[in-house]
Amino acid sequence: MPVGSFIGSISTDLGLESKRLVSGKARVFTADGSQYVGLDKDKGQLVVKEKMDREQLCGDMSVCSVSFEVILDNPMELYRVTVDILDVNDNRPVFPKSEINLEISESALVGARFSLASASDPDVGANSLQKYTLQPTDHFNLNVQNGVDGRKNLEMVLQTALDREEKARHHLTLTAFDGGKPQMSAVVKINVVVLDANDNAPIFKQRLYKTSVVENAPKGTVITTVSATDADESNQDIRYYFDHAPESIEALFSIDEQSGDVRVTGGLDYEKHKQHKIKVKAKDHGGLTDTGEILIDVIDVNDNAPKITVMSFSSTVSEDAEPGTVIAMINIQDFDSDDNSRVTCSIQLNTPFKIVASLSNYYNLVTALALDREDIADYNITITAVDSGSPALSSTVLLSIKLSDVNDHAPQFEQEIYNVHIAENNAASMSVLTVKAADADWGLNSRVSYFLVGGELNGAPLASYISVNADSGVIYAVKSFDYEQLKSVKIQVTAQDGGSPPMSSNATLNLFIKDQNDNAPQVLYPVQTGGSVVAEIVPRSADVGYLVTKVVAVDVDSGQNAWLSYKLQKATDRALFEVGAQNGEIRTARQVTDKDAVKQKLTVVVEDNGQPSRSAVVNINIAVADTFPEVLSEFTDLARDNNYNDNLTFYLILALTAVSVLFIVSIIAIISAKIHRWRQKRLFYKSTANLPVIPYYPSSYADGTLQHMYNYEMCGTTDSRMSDVKFVRPYSQNTIGSLMGTVQSERRVVDDTDLLSEVRLLPMRFDCSLLVQGIHPEVEPV
Repeated sequence: MPVGSFIGSISTDLGLESKRLVSGKARVFTADGSQYVGLDKDKGQLVVKEKMDREQLCGDMSVCSVSFEVILDNPMELYRVTVDILDVNDNRPVFPKSEINLEISESALVGARFSLASASDPDVGANSLQKYTLQPTDHFNLNVQNGVDGRKNLEMVLQTALDREEKARHHLTLTAFDGGKPQMSAVVKINVVVLDANDNAPIFKQRLYKTSVVENAPKGTVITTVSATDADESNQDIRYYFDHAPESIEALFSIDEQSGDVRVTGGLDYEKHKQHKIKVKAKDHGGLTDTGEILIDVIDVNDNAPKITVMSFSSTVSEDAEPGTVIAMINIQDFDSDDNSRVTCSIQLNTPFKIVASLSNYYNLVTALALDREDIADYNITITAVDSGSPALSSTVLLSIKLSDVNDHAPQFEQEIYNVHIAENNAASMSVLTVKAADADWGLNSRVSYFLVGGELNGAPLASYISVNADSGVIYAVKSFDYEQLKSVKIQVTAQDGGSPPMSSNATLNLFIKDQNDNAPQVLYPVQTGGSVVAEIVPRSADVGYLVTKVVAVDVDSGQNAWLSYKLQKATDRALFEVGAQNGEIRTARQVTDKDAVKQKLTVVVEDNGQPSRSAVVNINIAVADTFPEVLSEFTDLARDNNYNDNLTFYLILALTAVSVLFIVSIIAIISAKIHRWRQKRLFYKSTANLPVIPYYPSSYADGTLQHMYNYEMCGTTDSRMSDVKFVRPYSQNTIGSLMGTVQSERRVVDDTDLLSEVRLLPMRFDCSLLVQGIHPEVEPV
């Protein structure tokens, strides 16, 4: 059949669609590499790929076929196909020689037989040799017999006696016909030379000689000896020949003409020819002959190692492949026979693969266990095929398998919890630390990105405080932190790989803000105002250690940054007063004398214990006097020099106007109460000094910081000419509360000459206690 001819449809016979053939990369595999049959994947048909010669493929076997496998991938499938090759009469019969020369004695008896070389026809069945004809038939007739191997043996039988004197040579024509259509034939000429009389022909002792020889027998090995006898005494010298032996036989064997020894002269191969048949002829000097046959069986030896052919192989295997997944299809052939061809296939131990037998001589390499690329990424599998010969022969083939990665590992942080300390007032975009997560996967599956788990902190998004570089894992502070507002931050960091679907893990970052000495102490008492002068009064009778007042200050920092110390920086008379370094109490250092100035001014410095330390300064006015007018006379001029607060002045004018309107109404009441007021004045001078009650720290604030709510008690005095207000303004959001004192004054007029010519101050003493909550309200003086 010409190349491309249709043989059969595997789509119909095997139920394989064209799409499956294309997607599975269907292909034809033969163990010997021949490509007589091709596969048209688009049509699903088997076609002739290379012209086939049945005689070349199968020789004289009546049944001839070609077997091969059709292999598909993804998933792997294997089908065996056998194509029978039908014979056509494309070979004519052929004789070994174009002429046959025979010498026959004239004394040959009627019925004497003479062997002739048979013709050969590679075709089989009806196309093989069917008959022979011999012309002319006046002296000889043709006798055709079936040999032990099924071939036809030709003999020419003498029908009438020969007479050399009458005719010394005879020329005959032997014709061989096959049974094909059209019929084909071959012709050979037979030249018969008539010899003088020879009454007895040689006779072989055995008509058939059977022997055997190993295929690796060395050249010169005698495998058998043929022998013939001749009754004629004059013709005892018998010669032995191969009778019409083909060249292939003459290349392997030889016969000694005299002894009849048959020897090996070439290389025998059991795999090519398991048996050889040779016709042998014995001939005497008279020209008479006899024929026999030698049947030589070739004995196999284990001279062929198994041949391993990898038909299909997936070099890359996913690490999540299920056990039993086919990795490779293997064909193993051993051209020896029996035990020499019995093959055992195996691979090395301690691998997650195994060999499973499929069809005859076919094996599959499959996964035996679960695979893990992170454990072992590559395998070199050695497949070994060993036959059962003695000694055994083996072959190996190496398959390199690489596991492809599957995203089966989540990133793992170096630590589950990170504790980091950072000082407050840090620079924005400052690097806090770097988190690292490793992923045991490969490629994109191991590419880690970092994210912050969303949330809020103090009502603001967490991203406004902290950010992370998605690639490097560097965590930055977005803004500057203030310890007084934020002590710590707890953050969840997520590491996510690039797999599909992605995998992730979390780590906790505890960010602790460390305090810095960034806040100076704040003085709560005495209150520093710009609109009036406040003086603490010390009687001249005060003893040593007399408590004048107490400086109260707080520091919103923490730890040692909030430890406060007090010291006297300047004083009108340094020897008169001293300041407690730890409690801020101002006490008299010596006995007050009459020579001490009434007006004393102290400057106290409050320092914290930070590095570097911060401080605040407070000025304290102290009056050393026993009478109130004496105090007023000293501090009035000082008060005039001060700039009044604009709002306070406005309220003062408003108050004076109101007093003027009520003055006339109040004059009678003032005169009637004069005696009573003077009595109160005398009691005032006898009373103890008008000192404020010092505020105290609640026990829960060891560092001096006040609570958001506290009580404060004070006493105040007034000027006859203006109202003085002392209060504490809020200085930070951590300190809520204020200290306020108010003094009411009452103006009384005494007219000694019945005229309003003098206004005197009537000193009064008021003890007031007020609860201040939150930011103090504005106090309107009256």
